[in-house]
Amino acid sequence: MPAVSKYNKLALLSSVGIMFPISIAIGGGVGYYLDGKLGTFPFLSMFFFILGIVAAFVNMFRAVRTFDEPD
Repeated sequence: MPAVSKYNKLALLSSVGIMFPISIAIGGGVGYYLDGKLGTFPFLSMFFFILGIVAAFVNMFRAVRTFDEPD
């Protein structure tokens, strides 16, 4: 993997604060949309909301791992 500059690392870490709410909102929105189409409320909303939370944590761990790599 190519070396990542310290400025790129800081930009990646600062984006974590936006990744969390965006991932969760997208997951919840997709679930809500599918619930409306399929009439399964609240099951798909809860499932995709939790999936959004998991995706947010995965993105955070990837960002932290990238930040911890040596220059």
